[in-house]
Amino acid sequence: MYWTLELAQNLEDAPWPATKDELIDYGIRSGAPLEVIENLQEIEDEGEVYENIEDIWPDYPSKDDFFFNEDEY
Repeated sequence: MYWTLELAQNLEDAPWPATKDELIDYGIRSGAPLEVIENLQEIEDEGEVYENIEDIWPDYPSKDDFFFNEDEY
């Protein structure tokens, strides 16, 4: 399983919190790339509810990780 920003962006508007099955269903209905669906299927699931993308991909960059000033744009 691997994540990139492009793949993770497909889950930004997902109905959080969500289970693995709900995320897979959302990915299919929203037309996410096959890689997103495969990554979600590879998650070892014990009925867990995920609150956000960071629960799935802990290294997901936040706005604080980018070095730009939003007020300038």
